[in-house]
Amino acid sequence: MPRATKIVATLGPACSSPDVLKRMLVAGVDVVRLNFSHGTADDHRGRATLVRDLAKELGREVAVMADLQGPKIRVGKFRDGRVQLVAGAPFVLDADLALGDEQAVGLDYKELPHDVSPGSILLLDDGLIRLRVESVRGARINTVVELGGTLSNNKGINRAGGGLTAPALTAKDMEDMKTAAAIGADYLAVSFPKSREDMYMARQLMRAAGGHAQLIAKIERAEAITALEEIIDASDGIMVARGDLAVEVGNAAVPALQKRMIRLAREHNKLTITATQMMESMIHNPVPTRAEVSDVANAVLDGTDAVMLSAESASGKYPVEVVDAMAQICVEAERSIDVALDRDFLNRTFTRIDQSIAMAALFTAFHLKVKAIASLTDSGSTALWISRHEPGCPIYALTPNVASQRRMELYRGVRAFFLEQSTDRDEVLRAAETLLVARGEVQKGDLIVLTIGEPMGKPGGTNTMKIVRVGDHANDLGVR
Repeated sequence: MPRATKIVATLGPACSSPDVLKRMLVAGVDVVRLNFSHGTADDHRGRATLVRDLAKELGREVAVMADLQGPKIRVGKFRDGRVQLVAGAPFVLDADLALGDEQAVGLDYKELPHDVSPGSILLLDDGLIRLRVESVRGARINTVVELGGTLSNNKGINRAGGGLTAPALTAKDMEDMKTAAAIGADYLAVSFPKSREDMYMARQLMRAAGGHAQLIAKIERAEAITALEEIIDASDGIMVARGDLAVEVGNAAVPALQKRMIRLAREHNKLTITATQMMESMIHNPVPTRAEVSDVANAVLDGTDAVMLSAESASGKYPVEVVDAMAQICVEAERSIDVALDRDFLNRTFTRIDQSIAMAALFTAFHLKVKAIASLTDSGSTALWISRHEPGCPIYALTPNVASQRRMELYRGVRAFFLEQSTDRDEVLRAAETLLVARGEVQKGDLIVLTIGEPMGKPGGTNTMKIVRVGDHANDLGVR
């Protein structure tokens, strides 16, 4: 079987050349991430265009995900660039200060004094520095250093347990949405959402900008955990963003939360991306650590749609090698997945015809041990529903819509192909079979399950399942 778990790679200086980026796509990148925390609008436009051009050369499509920066909750700058904080020493966070020193530093996030109180714990630089708030006087937060170390310019601030009131969407994000819409981004990742309202607003702003990207909520605040189901419902998928989340809830809580988030998203027919430090050592080394191999494999076994590379591909020394290594880990982990589909249907009721057809296709494919499931789909919804389960065979989505084809590059277990579709059902079915045979995905005599909608050409109308033996139309069995 082809690799089911998809790979998201962040673009940056390490993969700015066409040759390197093309080799990354060949190695297994399915989705590219444009990180709007860095670079200009022109940078992102250029990279998106390059990706589209290279994918076209390779005869495939690649999805583009625009990742918004979100609120900058950071310390300001130091006069000498960095200071050394010592445990037990006092240290001041001052919203009115311009340049910092060993005694105090300014704040990019001016509202922080209103969000903390005596006893609050502030975690700086991904938790490497720990401060306890002693008192708040106007714009000054007086703290004591509990865990010292080197603190440099513009390092991030988290509050243990959450509670910072910064809005998820900033003025910069709203401008960046216009850029994302202009480049035709397939996905928009929203940083630091706390509620369904954040995702509703993001969707409205994206549509107002003329974009049609699907929304990925990055779960990285403690508040997002308590509102997890409502955020999932308001999104098209979630990112398990383990960096900031681990700082707010504690490292030890993250593995169980990761499993819970992936399970809930799959139950709600939504997508999942697992991110942060997955292959961190390969920023500098040509091979991953054993712990990183286990981390990626466990995310695959948890059922994630995709695993993500950040600095490893954006600025690391081995952007092609890290993609290749990640792809190999995914394939090996998938070999050990136990397919026990029947339990997925217990105590479940399907009220939509198209969803019922998708579930019927899954059940039939599993018990007949077919070679593949092929979904003729316009929007990709049927393929998405099928992909929320492990059918034990590849899922092919055949669509006349290039935007849908690109979006489905993120769906676990789904390979999407472009197929022109007419109103003649038999003609379309023959074309679908011919395409799969020509690509070497199936061969004469294989049993496959097809899902289609009648009348043909009507979006959202999947209402028919066919069991087909390739090359033997006379013995097709239909279920409708």
